[in-house]
Amino acid sequence: MAGVRLRRILAALSAEGNTWSSARLCGVCPGILEVSGAGIMLMSGDIPRGSLGTTDEVSHLIEELQYTLGEGPCVDAYRQDNVVAEPDLTDPLARRWPAFTPPVLEAGVRAVFGFPLRFGTVRLGALDFYRDRPGPLSDDQHADALVIADVTARWVLETQAGAPPGTVAEELEAGADFHFAVHNAAGMISVQLGISITEALIRLRAHAFSHNRLIADVAQDVIARTLRLD
Repeated sequence: MAGVRLRRILAALSAEGNTWSSARLCGVCPGILEVSGAGIMLMSGDIPRGSLGTTDEVSHLIEELQYTLGEGPCVDAYRQDNVVAEPDLTDPLARRWPAFTPPVLEAGVRAVFGFPLRFGTVRLGALDFYRDRPGPLSDDQHADALVIADVTARWVLETQAGAPPGTVAEELEAGADFHFAVHNAAGMISVQLGISITEALIRLRAHAFSHNRLIADVAQDVIARTLRLD
């Protein structure tokens, strides 16, 4: 059964040609899993590094909020190295994500699911799905999602393996948002305040959270020198 499931998913991924992309990996998810959208988040050392791809504006917002707030289904799936499911955000199984939940509810999200991306002992991030209606994944959909997460992790590793040292593979950069502006802003804050890059990122996130803004927008203000953090 596992082999049949894998062949079916690989056939869906290759339906528009043999060239895969993060957009294609996300794009097959709604049809296979009966979800509204999907996103891929890369993480390292418990820190969100950015979005590899999304299917629509809502899934992009989900990734941006997780990057800004450091909480959400991808973050938990990665840190716990396990599947995270919240089938009804209006009546959640667990009271979590206090900052993440209100804005995604406002955007029309009613259920979210996070699946870790891993290959052996290597953890890369997480794949998440959302629905605009409440309800859990069926057993078959859950099993399909595990296969898609495994295929995605393998594709990321194999694609990056062909890139020159110290660079990101072009196939991974296409459609990705690695938040270079945020890292540039963190570097500026680090120099201005004489603190580490990690501390600068923490201050950026804290400012974004306290002012109800996305960290990417705060970073642009720092770069434009219209905002200076103390």
